[in-house]
Amino acid sequence: NTRASSIAWLPDNSGFWYLRYPPDDAYNRHVYFHHLGADPASDELVFDALPTPESWPDVLASDDGRHLLVSVSVGWSRTDAHLLDTATGEWREVVSGVDASSSFFFHAGELYAVTSRDAVNGRVVAAPFDAPHQWRTVVPERDVVLARGASFGDALLVVASASAVDRVEVWSTDGALQRTLDDFGLVSIESLDTEGASAFLVANSFDSPPSMYRVDEVVRRWSAAADRSLLPSMTVSHVSYPSPDGTEIGLFVMHREDVQPSAQTPLLLTGYGGFAIAEKPAWLVRAATWCAAGGVFAVAGLRGGYEHGEAWHQAGRRANKQNVFDDFHAAADWLVAQGMASRDMLAIEGGSNGGLLMGAAITQRPDLARVVHCAVPLLDMIRFPKFLIARLWTDEYGDPDVAEEFAWLHGYSPYHHVRAGAEYPSVLFTTAEGDSRVDPLHARKMAALMIDEAAGQAERPILLRQSGRAGHGQGKPATMRVRDDADVLTFFAWQLGAETSLGQRL
Repeated sequence: NTRASSIAWLPDNSGFWYLRYPPDDAYNRHVYFHHLGADPASDELVFDALPTPESWPDVLASDDGRHLLVSVSVGWSRTDAHLLDTATGEWREVVSGVDASSSFFFHAGELYAVTSRDAVNGRVVAAPFDAPHQWRTVVPERDVVLARGASFGDALLVVASASAVDRVEVWSTDGALQRTLDDFGLVSIESLDTEGASAFLVANSFDSPPSMYRVDEVVRRWSAAADRSLLPSMTVSHVSYPSPDGTEIGLFVMHREDVQPSAQTPLLLTGYGGFAIAEKPAWLVRAATWCAAGGVFAVAGLRGGYEHGEAWHQAGRRANKQNVFDDFHAAADWLVAQGMASRDMLAIEGGSNGGLLMGAAITQRPDLARVVHCAVPLLDMIRFPKFLIARLWTDEYGDPDVAEEFAWLHGYSPYHHVRAGAEYPSVLFTTAEGDSRVDPLHARKMAALMIDEAAGQAERPILLRQSGRAGHGQGKPATMRVRDDADVLTFFAWQLGAETSLGQRL
């Protein structure tokens, strides 16, 4: 009865804290302790004081095992935290009931956090174990977003993000910036692991597979460099465009160096816009393949994400969700207006919350693009909490059982805005029978309704592909990912009439 569990080991490896669910319950995730060799049925319940059944606790232990931190995500904009002294059994409240997100780490005998509390762009705070609620600021809020922090010898490593591009800074515990690590370019820091005065970080980018670096007094590449002979030279630019309300939205654009984007160039646009997840530079095999074949790939940093901190997230959630859709529509319109795309050569795609984005694009702006890939999507926003673990997401979207929130959701719910006889772009819905997050019923019923109602399907077919023995996407074997990418890219090339320019190379 464990799922997506964090683990906190004792220093002698004799046991660990972990998360477990009651039998046949998708919620009420509680903290247990397991002694190695013991019957799991006898594991001790350590923490079950959840504000709501949907709350999501995680565990973190100090290096000496003396303190256990239980951080509890309550929705997507609040983190409660409680600290256990494992020697005395005493619990101390770190923070509770405050609408702010925090991520914690231990350093130099104190509890540290990167938090949005009283700092929408984030700050680093510290507190003593005997009074963990008494926070003091170590790294103040600035005009960059603080994404994460870690202990680094006597100092701190802090990842700071400017418009979704990361850099790594070294700070002293008295709040002095000691140095900024070498400029890695347009990258995101995918992971950051420290031990003493050494750290390993993984830098991710659009134009090359991730690279691992070791950081101590100097920065050294730890993994082998990518074999550039297998990759064409790419150009990646970071621009911005205006949304209808005047908000500037970031946009990454990637293509081969010898390609000049034009109205005749196939362009693939994607976005996400939700759950405080920033769309940062990342190695995407599908995007690299598309660009290698001569296409253009673009990623929009929509509101609802975390490209500009918590205020950016709030601007795209709940009653503000329409901002996300408007931002995405504006990206496509701007690319066309700039002569970098045309409607007939434009493909759009998104998955999960990004699949909802695609559903909104299909029903609100059927003229937006020629072809759509809508993956593992949420599409019926009136009944979504009834299936699988979707009650977790009512904090982000709203609860259809609440009259005011029903109105928000019904106002854009893609399934409820399919019009009989309307002409829509060609759509490939993809889902998986084993998806434990988003029920495949969303893709199935939306595809069925559109097949029944949409005009012009001889030229613009509506298709559904359901995978067996697969889930929401995490952990897919390489063979399945290759097949999926080939199917989607072939579908795009076919519908854009680009078989000769792209199809032969894909």
